[in-house]
Amino acid sequence: MSGIDALVVVVPVHDEQEVLGACLEAIETAAARVRAREAAAPRVQVVVVLDACTDASAEVAAAHGVRTVHCGARSVGAARALGVDTGTAGRAPDRWERTWVATTDADSRVPASWLDDHLAAAEHGHDLLVGPVQPDAAGLDAPVLAAWHERHRGGRLHVHGANLGVRLSAYRAVGGFADLGTGEDVELVRALLEAGTPAVRQGRPV
Repeated sequence: MSGIDALVVVVPVHDEQEVLGACLEAIETAAARVRAREAAAPRVQVVVVLDACTDASAEVAAAHGVRTVHCGARSVGAARALGVDTGTAGRAPDRWERTWVATTDADSRVPASWLDDHLAAAEHGHDLLVGPVQPDAAGLDAPVLAAWHERHRGGRLHVHGANLGVRLSAYRAVGGFADLGTGEDVELVRALLEAGTPAVRQGRPV
């Protein structure tokens, strides 16, 4: 299954004005690469979900020209779900196979190849991409950084909402993101894998 014609990027935000701009700049770089494809490029839409924000996050998002939606859930799971619903509203069920949802976080910066990596997963018949992340060494103390790398060594599957992609049809089949304050990404991937969803771990880290 390939032929993605709509790509929705969801970014949940809660009072993150200091980092949101860099996040959205990185997403725009990745989106520009997709839009520059010679073949029919999928439509890329970025949805920023402003969850109970009291700072200038809305102004930062507006400056970048992305779509925004507000909620007061104080729940990253509910925020991600609202972002998916907002970005895919009006897509008939027979178009869900051709719609890909990619999620990241406001404090993260995606690589320029990020959306290309997600589309490659879809084009190779996968319905789920569980992508890697790496911490910003400049923002962490050495012991904390070492502990993170120790925890993430080995072949165990590590799930990060900051680098996660799913075909909309598969997402809808398992009920989407749960209304959880944390672990909503892990629960979604667990449900997808239990349902036998074709999955891949690939791409450069966020």
